[in-house]
Amino acid sequence: MNVNEINVRTAQVVDAAMKVHSTLGPGLLESAYEACLAYELRKRGLHVVTQPILPVIYDDIEIELAYRLDLLIDNAVIVELKTVSKLLPIHKAQLLSYLKLSHHRVGLLINFREVRLKNGIKRLVHHL
Repeated sequence: MNVNEINVRTAQVVDAAMKVHSTLGPGLLESAYEACLAYELRKRGLHVVTQPILPVIYDDIEIELAYRLDLLIDNAVIVELKTVSKLLPIHKAQLLSYLKLSHHRVGLLINFREVRLKNGIKRLVHHL
């Protein structure tokens, strides 16, 4: 997927997240936002996988761990959802690690606990 297509996907995710947040408001569990966002994105024609397993490859072997992405959009964009009072550097580091391990370039970190969702959205890029 080229850069323009990825930019379109991320814009669609942000728009859908805004709709979900304006409908539900802040303060719910992460799982509620995940289910509603996945539903909203599918309505828009995007391929959404919820909770896909992310293997860890170390020294050419696959380590069986239970890392899971929140959402994977069109096999190109990772979406990591939070419901925390404030996004911390560790949340960004987590998403960057997921991007590195999965060999994806772009991820969105979305904190649904923000009163104004736009303050809780971060787009991260991992250069392969």
